[in-house]
Amino acid sequence: MISRIASLVIAIAYLILAYFAGGPEAVVKIGIYLILPLACIWYSDELGSCTGVMRAQFINAESPGCLVAFGGWLLLLMPVIAPMIAVFSQYCPGK
Repeated sequence: MISRIASLVIAIAYLILAYFAGGPEAVVKIGIYLILPLACIWYSDELGSCTGVMRAQFINAESPGCLVAFGGWLLLLMPVIAPMIAVFSQYCPGK
């Protein structure tokens, strides 16, 4: 339950920021982006238990719900993680 509330708070924050940064069109785009991460977090066990054929690939084993939720959190936090990686990669000693 805490995971659902935390993800909803983050999603609402993204939508508010999108509204002030880009208006209603940005809110729609961000809202569409948020569907998959929120679904993975909120319904991780149900999505992990899906098997069958998807895009011509046969899925014959269930995925652990915790891994599906982890993937959802990665997708949800990607707009924050990606810029941080870009900033820190500028200070990479290998360059």
